[in-house]
Amino acid sequence: MNISLSRFEVMKHIEKYIQEAYDEFLTPVDKIWQPADLLPDASSENFFEEVKELQDSARELSYDLVAVLIGDTITEEALPTYESWLAGIEHVSQDRNGPWSKWVRAWTAEENRHGDVLNRYLYLSGRVDMRKMEISTQYLIADGFDIGTDKDPYRNFIYTSFQETATNISHRRVAQLAKKEGDTLMAKLCGHVAADEARHAKAYKAFVARILEVDPNEMLLAFEDMMRKKIVMPAHFLREMGLKIGQTFGHFTDAAQRLGVYTALDYTDILKDLNVEWKIADLNGLNEAGEKARDYLMALPDRLNRVAERMKNPTLEYKFSWINA
Repeated sequence: MNISLSRFEVMKHIEKYIQEAYDEFLTPVDKIWQPADLLPDASSENFFEEVKELQDSARELSYDLVAVLIGDTITEEALPTYESWLAGIEHVSQDRNGPWSKWVRAWTAEENRHGDVLNRYLYLSGRVDMRKMEISTQYLIADGFDIGTDKDPYRNFIYTSFQETATNISHRRVAQLAKKEGDTLMAKLCGHVAADEARHAKAYKAFVARILEVDPNEMLLAFEDMMRKKIVMPAHFLREMGLKIGQTFGHFTDAAQRLGVYTALDYTDILKDLNVEWKIADLNGLNEAGEKARDYLMALPDRLNRVAERMKNPTLEYKFSWINA
């Protein structure tokens, strides 16, 4: 399709799909899990016994796994940044009672449970200096982020499609490792979070697919631009007390890479999967710029794989201020 449509026209066009997305990708509040369903109940006679069991299991977790879980938790706790960013997208913020604004609020409400459940687990585990972790969380919210999307809905939906998929992978792998190390509760928590992230990823991928149906050239150009810039993680400004902005993030990603929780190869695999999901290779009727963007996107995974395969696994184990032992 060569018709040039404005972002506003396209966003209005797919508004009618939002209710369908609600029903397919979000869970009613009275049916979805809550942190209280999964963690020891302080009003129960067995509370202290359950907390002791939790701490005994948590004590056996590897240092890197605890570090990655803390970094994931801080990332989830920075939700105010992500909500304000999504709410500020062009054609979302105009009508606070419109379909897009309602979607952002409902997505935020589901995401809010993730930081809550992981934070409470870490508090009960006894392995974390909660004050130092909370300082890092406050820094991350105060410092914000710059993910290169501006207020463009196309770029933002590319980002959320990629990032929600990456978050699903990270939480799912942490759950698998926790189970292997004997902490079935932590595995259960992270598994629930991962399942939410998978649903959310499907939603944003579906939004992109709808846009590709009516405005493929502009969406391809947005996709190309985001991949040329590289998809940055939402916690890329992560820091600890006394450190400069972003100084802790590299150590966090090193730990994730060492464990195989999230690696450079995963980044490439996500791109490949998005190309398949959106049938990028089969798009036709494109203008010259659209064709060039399509060709770039199809060739990029092989280039990134060659780079990833040459990367050495980081071996320097950093000592995080967040971890007691």
